[in-house]
Amino acid sequence: MKTEGAGFSGCFMNRVELVDSIASVSGVKRNDVDKVVSAFTEVVTSVLAKGEEVRLLGFGSFCVVHRNATEGRNLQTGEKVKVPERNSPKFKPGKNLKDAVTKGSK
Repeated sequence: MKTEGAGFSGCFMNRVELVDSIASVSGVKRNDVDKVVSAFTEVVTSVLAKGEEVRLLGFGSFCVVHRNATEGRNLQTGEKVKVPERNSPKFKPGKNLKDAVTKGSK
């Protein structure tokens, strides 16, 4: 499955391909786009680490969900293993993103 964009080479887009694609579409220098992508990931990580949410209207929301402690199994030995409670990052897609993906998959 390919998608449009400069330098995109497969079913997923890595950071270099993302930066190249944004630079191509926006006309902004690749080096500047790379700085913006780095700042974006740094800010989102910092906000989530504080337990807060980042909302991008129409695109989606980055949030933190609490996972309670559970009991799992070691698949090799069958031994019961305690999985501690933890907070995990989560992305919830917005309506515009959902619609674009649904339309693109038809």
